Amino acid sequence: MTEHKTHLSRASRIQTQLRERFSPVHFVLTDQSGQHAGHAGARPGGETHYHLAMRASAFEGLSRVARQRLVYDTLREEFDTGLHALSLDLKTPAEA
Repeated sequence: MTEHKTHLSRASRIQTQLRERFSPVHFVLTDQSGQHAGHAGARPGGETHYHLAMRASAFEGLSRVARQRLVYDTLREEFDTGLHALSLDLKTPAEA
C-alpha cells in the first residue's frame, strides 16, 4: 500500500477503487462494523464490515457471482489488510 493511501479511510479507498473501475451510476457504501462488534473479524477501530449497493453498466451480461468476483478482485488489497466482510447488491442500471 502506498503511503498516501494509508492516510485515507478504508471507505474512501474502497469508494475510489470501485468508482475508478466500474464508473457506477449509483453508489452507496455503508460501514456496518458497529453492528458486528464482538464477531469474527471485528476490530476496535471498525472499518471491517461494509454493505455496498452499486449500479453499473460494467455488470451487463454478467452473473451475480461474476459481478461479485470482479468487486472482490478489485478490493483484494483491502481484504488482505483488514476488510473482513462486504455484502453486495450489484445491478445494472436497467435492473435497478
